[in-house]
Amino acid sequence: MTHRRSNLFTLLIICLTCIGLNSTVPATEKRENKKLSAMDNQVQNLKKEILDLNRDLFILEEELLFPANTQFSVFLSMDKGNLFNLDSVQIRLNDKVVANHLYTDQELNALLRGGVQRVYMGNLPSGRHELVAYFNGTGPKGRDFRRGTTIALDKSSSPKFVELKIVDDASKQQPKFDVKVWE
Repeated sequence: MTHRRSNLFTLLIICLTCIGLNSTVPATEKRENKKLSAMDNQVQNLKKEILDLNRDLFILEEELLFPANTQFSVFLSMDKGNLFNLDSVQIRLNDKVVANHLYTDQELNALLRGGVQRVYMGNLPSGRHELVAYFNGTGPKGRDFRRGTTIALDKSSSPKFVELKIVDDASKQQPKFDVKVWE
């Protein structure tokens, strides 16, 4: 009987030990899950901080490279584009080529859906300047089309923005190139 009791006692101890081990596994897993969750939150917070820092650096870079008193930008937009299929644009400022752009189908689709593209951004001192834009593409009836537009502008100490807009002129059955200066 004593032998049986010791065996039973040993079996009881083994069972209790197993139960104890099993109950510590979930506790260990819970601690691990909490650690992983905390680490995941830290990673997400770091990602957010990096994105915020990147945005701040971009803004600072633009302010340093293009101060407001000399900032000059040229944008391009399109109305419908039924009479003109844009291939490329060249921007000249004071007889110097400052930008060339060859358009992809995706870029053209974005412009036709109302998008606006910044073609050029740079520094321009105060005073009188001449901007010339050349548009190359396919015009009505599939003919090659090259047209230029010129604008004389006065740059003050505030930023200057110019919008080049390609518009269909239904009365003449050809594209029209409008220039709008934004202050």
